[in-house]
Amino acid sequence: MITNESLTEFKAVFKDSQISDKDDQHPLGNTGRVMVFPKTEQEISAILEYANTYKNTVFIMGGGTKRGFGGLLEKADILLSLAQYTGIVEHNPGDMTLTVKAGTSFQEIQTYLAPYKQKVPLDPFIPEHATMGGIVSANDSGPKRLGYGSARDNVIGLRMVYPDGTLIRSGGKVVKNVAGYDMNKLFIGAMGTLGVVSQVTVKLRPIAQYESILFVSFSERSVEEIRAFASKVLDSMIEPISLELLNPSLAGKLTNINQYTMLISFEDVKSSVQYQENVIKSIVPEKTTLRSLSQNEATSFWDDFYHHQPNGIANITTTQAVLKIGVVNLDAIKILQEAELIADACHVSIEAHGGLATGICHLTIRGAAEDIVSVIRHIRKSAKKHGGYAVVKHLPFSLRKEMNVWGEKTAAHFLYEGIKQKIDTNEILNKNRYVGGI
Repeated sequence: MITNESLTEFKAVFKDSQISDKDDQHPLGNTGRVMVFPKTEQEISAILEYANTYKNTVFIMGGGTKRGFGGLLEKADILLSLAQYTGIVEHNPGDMTLTVKAGTSFQEIQTYLAPYKQKVPLDPFIPEHATMGGIVSANDSGPKRLGYGSARDNVIGLRMVYPDGTLIRSGGKVVKNVAGYDMNKLFIGAMGTLGVVSQVTVKLRPIAQYESILFVSFSERSVEEIRAFASKVLDSMIEPISLELLNPSLAGKLTNINQYTMLISFEDVKSSVQYQENVIKSIVPEKTTLRSLSQNEATSFWDDFYHHQPNGIANITTTQAVLKIGVVNLDAIKILQEAELIADACHVSIEAHGGLATGICHLTIRGAAEDIVSVIRHIRKSAKKHGGYAVVKHLPFSLRKEMNVWGEKTAAHFLYEGIKQKIDTNEILNKNRYVGGI
């Protein structure tokens, strides 16, 4: 533990790094007794080596958007912020690959790539604050995961700093690199419990010439009708970038139509997009409302969409939670409808959307603390009934102490524990941030 004496020593050792010893009592927790802002990979390595030697616990933070995601310790000895460790390391437009420092915000990267008519094919929430390191560590994705894939699909190489300060590289810098084990997937989604992401190499894709969104709103809340139409779309030859169902609360907030609404988005050359739109228009059921958004309107909609969830940097005025649920793709419809019934019974509001081809749902819950806890438990039972899982992505620290935000341990949990013990022997890094308290 860092004391006043050791804090003085810490400041002397890392005098070239910005250090703050302000005691941050954030309601989401995951803070530190001392906050340090390294600017180089060597500084990150030295800080971790120091912490490992003196058995100081370390939390990692990028833009702070995921501060409420996991974590059973309110405060570590050291909060290592990557806010000043930013920038483009290498860009190969011809190979369509990019290497960036982990603290670089997603929006900054997309802005840099725009003149090259390229982009990183990911769609995280709060893109102007979400960093590449945080996106990779949480394996964050949105509705465009259907067309883009996740970080596990798009990251081709990582530079990591192990808890003892050792630098390692996994993967490579070219798409065709297949040498050795795919270590990238071990670190992606590990919530920073195995090492600090230093650099990320991703494959790029061209910016589509045209983008559009179709909204199909169902006046009658029929699971069978929504499922039948979704099946038609999935069985057709079209290739939407996203196929997402919005519940009435979220649809009303984003589209002013308080009905179950299917969001179908396309990205391609304009003629291809229009062809696929016409296919949808030819198969929409009766008693539905069809609305389309053009290029500029679609851009504006997505900007609103990726900011509708509570996060670690937003002003906190009410108790809020975000649940991520995974089920078999079309069972997302049942999850959204069952969540609506649970919300009414427990007197909370739920804004929800679910991927009809991925099965990944996100539910934003607002209400009294005890009601939110009750809702999470009910929805977790519902997800389990459908053979899925429910993870709490955002919750105040006081409530995270009351419940298991990751759900029950799986049969493979001993493997996770063994890997953690092998890499982080002193258990200093993001302790209790991952499944089963790892």
